[in-house]
Amino acid sequence: MPPPAANSKRQRIAVIGLGSIGGVVAGMLGAAGRHDIVACVRRPIARMTVECAGGTIESPLPALTDPHEAQPQDWVLLCTKVQDTAASAPWLQRLCGPATRVAALQNGIGHAENLAPFTGRATVIPTIVYYNSERLAPDRVRYRRGSEYDFAVADDTDGQAFAALFDGTMLRTLLSGDFKTLAWRKLLVNAVANPVSALTLQRNAVFRREDVAALCLALLEEAVTVGRADGARLATDEAAQTMARLTAIPPDAGSSMYFDRLAGRPLEIDALTGAVVELAERHRVPTPLLKMLLTLARAASDGPALPRH
Repeated sequence: MPPPAANSKRQRIAVIGLGSIGGVVAGMLGAAGRHDIVACVRRPIARMTVECAGGTIESPLPALTDPHEAQPQDWVLLCTKVQDTAASAPWLQRLCGPATRVAALQNGIGHAENLAPFTGRATVIPTIVYYNSERLAPDRVRYRRGSEYDFAVADDTDGQAFAALFDGTMLRTLLSGDFKTLAWRKLLVNAVANPVSALTLQRNAVFRREDVAALCLALLEEAVTVGRADGARLATDEAAQTMARLTAIPPDAGSSMYFDRLAGRPLEIDALTGAVVELAERHRVPTPLLKMLLTLARAASDGPALPRH
């Protein structure tokens, strides 16, 4: 972790996107009181409540609803879905200056390249988000720790500065010397488990079915082959390890894509399974099962909204 001196300066932090991921970071950073937090939202809220195992964390949350009111910040935490990045461009253009750091708290890979057209000379920091969260209301989210760490970043100056932001909160950051492999390990889960849960309309309990587990293992074997071709240092039994991590998640937890399907929102399928299939074609790796999963999830994303019960 960075030395205490790196943690002493008060930072100005803007959070774009108050869904399940953004609600957790905004609420916990606001409650810690070490930095000046502002939320960039369509409709203002007075405060954010985070439900967690030890109780609830509540924090007032200043908000902006018009990008023209925004000024450059020390940090921008981009917490939207990948497909909503372009819609965040007016915010990014106003919030980013040459000294701004933009942390991409998004699924998928290639964040620096994807955000470059919108962030000017700001520094983009890819992150991996591990915690499981659920948006319960516009001003309320549920947080569950998914592993020993809540985030992972590269072990460099920018990554150390990101980790220092969360001093005084319960959110923990892993500093990694092999960020690419960690990013692929997270992508393996998201590219397979998220669309399967969305298509079956079931939470994580579905992966404890023998037939679903067998299908997911085959999908993961394809994805692992692509990851190795892309330079990730994945284990020989990586697919089996991934399934073990997946089935260890509480059965009542749900993926973000599952919640998006229930709410009738577009699915983040192209940034996840689509990214793996695109890289497979680039590296000439056959992925028939992943292509089928991608096709079905795209059709579900484009289909009519589900009836509300």
